[in-house]
Amino acid sequence: MIIYGVALLAICTLAGVIVGDMLGVLLGVKSNVGGVGIAMILLICARLWMQKGGGMTKDCEMGVGFWGAMYIPVVVAMAAQQNVVTALHGGPVAVLAAIGSVVVCGCTIALISRTHKGEPLPDESEEISPVGTPVGGR
Repeated sequence: MIIYGVALLAICTLAGVIVGDMLGVLLGVKSNVGGVGIAMILLICARLWMQKGGGMTKDCEMGVGFWGAMYIPVVVAMAAQQNVVTALHGGPVAVLAAIGSVVVCGCTIALISRTHKGEPLPDESEEISPVGTPVGGR
């Protein structure tokens, strides 16, 4: 059911906010550090784990997909509220947090792409013309 997808998103969001707040405390910053990004990574990992285990129904997947797509505008809105110039003048912690989050996201994407086996690519022998019909065929 779609509500389960929303519940999964809520759990990942709460966990991401808690971890982001703890990172802020550890780094000495009085704000959440990467909570939304952490929540998104948790959502991706939870969805992949549930799909492998067979616990993800079609309706649940639709709910997770919809709210996962809604994360992009949320992240843009949150970034628009932050003052980047003040953060850069405040010290190297903001720069280190940004570099660290990019590295962690890059490693996570590489790990997911290596462990997730998607649909096989079509045979290269079956060429497609620009119109969409097979070359030399019907």
